[in-house]
Amino acid sequence: MIRWIQKKISRLFNGLWKLFRNGFLTILPIALTIVIFKITLNLIISWLEPLKPFVPTYLDIPYGEVVLAILIIFLFGTILKIFVMRSIINTIENFLIKLPLVRPIYSGIKQLVQAFSAHDKITFKKVVLIEFPRKGIYSVGFLTSELAPDLAPNKEEKFYNIFVPTTPNPTSGYFIILPERDIIIISITRQDAMAMIISGGIIQPKKHF
Repeated sequence: MIRWIQKKISRLFNGLWKLFRNGFLTILPIALTIVIFKITLNLIISWLEPLKPFVPTYLDIPYGEVVLAILIIFLFGTILKIFVMRSIINTIENFLIKLPLVRPIYSGIKQLVQAFSAHDKITFKKVVLIEFPRKGIYSVGFLTSELAPDLAPNKEEKFYNIFVPTTPNPTSGYFIILPERDIIIISITRQDAMAMIISGGIIQPKKHF
């Protein structure tokens, strides 16, 4: 009788624990998202605190400094598009590129952002799967271009240049040359592939390969 009661109590606690665990794992991502969003918002508001005096007092707008900053960004973007301020930005960029310590960081980040922008359809042509760093282990990479025939180790076969970003910092990675037969093209976007690489596989595209 006592053993039967103990078994029932054990099952009850196991059931309650499973309910608690499932509820906790469901709520945790939502709670963390809210916390991160709140921390980020508070950080942005603290950065934009100097703009608060410029918000008209008669406009009772919550987070007025944030709204003002957004308007300034839109205005600045419009000015860049319409007027000749683009040349000023280019001058600043050329200055940064000439600085020995700043050049590799700035150039790398800019090229990476441009490569994954919606306007760039050439730099990273396709998302690929390759066996790297050894046979049996696969890595996600980006096909950048076909290797010049003069540089190919085998003239009778096509070789391609592949860039394999590292996790979680995709601004660094490996440059690999592979024959066409060793490259598997996967049908996901560059943005989805980059999200998967940065997150270490936690974020995966809806369309699986």
